[in-house]
Amino acid sequence: MKYLVSGGAVWGVSGAEAANLTALDPAFGADMTGPIALGRLEAARRAAALMAGAPRVPLASLTPEMPLARPGKVLCLGHNYVDHVKEGGYDMPTHPAIFVRISTSLAPAGAPLVRPHVSERFDYEAELMIVIGERGRGIAREKALDHIFGYTIFNDGTLRDYQKRSHQWTPGKNFDRTGAVGPIVTDAGELGLAGALKIGSRLNGATMQDGTTADMMWKVDEIVSLMSEFATLEPGDLIATGTPPGVGNARTPPVYMKPGDVIECEIEGIGVCRNPVVQEA
Repeated sequence: MKYLVSGGAVWGVSGAEAANLTALDPAFGADMTGPIALGRLEAARRAAALMAGAPRVPLASLTPEMPLARPGKVLCLGHNYVDHVKEGGYDMPTHPAIFVRISTSLAPAGAPLVRPHVSERFDYEAELMIVIGERGRGIAREKALDHIFGYTIFNDGTLRDYQKRSHQWTPGKNFDRTGAVGPIVTDAGELGLAGALKIGSRLNGATMQDGTTADMMWKVDEIVSLMSEFATLEPGDLIATGTPPGVGNARTPPVYMKPGDVIECEIEGIGVCRNPVVQEA
């Protein structure tokens, strides 16, 4: 089952290209907290029943909102693809880089991403994002899927000069409205542990990243287990899983997002997260 949030309601997505949607029962609530609270299997069962024979609305007629209006924790993992580590000039890690993004740094798919006045080094990073469905701490890898509701797309927009000012990445990863989330959430019943999905990005139609989640050094089940070693994972938490090679900072010459650009991040089985880029007002 696939979902989209728009107009303060959860919509069920149908069609091979996710081109049509059906408004779901008010019990699903205003964002993905409703389906998550129902549980993945029950939410999918109810959604499928409601969508059977119901009128469809074109996806293009809706404005996506954040899948979760107030995500609890947004945990992020870096250096998870070998070739991305190499293109950045880093040593090969024995443990993933882990950092946090705050809610004001996020924007929904379709909304403008904002390049701040203080930097022109605004880079893109297409990432698979895990949506946690069940609470847990110290989760074993073999139990990880039980704690995953589904997956969405994340563009981990990064101000590279601020990221590289110290070993702490927080400033470069947390400028207001620099990271895009959504629009579709695909439940884990369709994708399992998302182990071999095509993932990539396009800037103004030109392919920039072209990879597969099969190349992740730390797989989805291990990521959930690692994060739960130090933090209790709760329903509605989001986990970004790292980006494949092809980022703008590693190119010669570098390619950064600028006002007027359109950035698209696409993941097989989920969809496309498309955002225009604007200058900070």
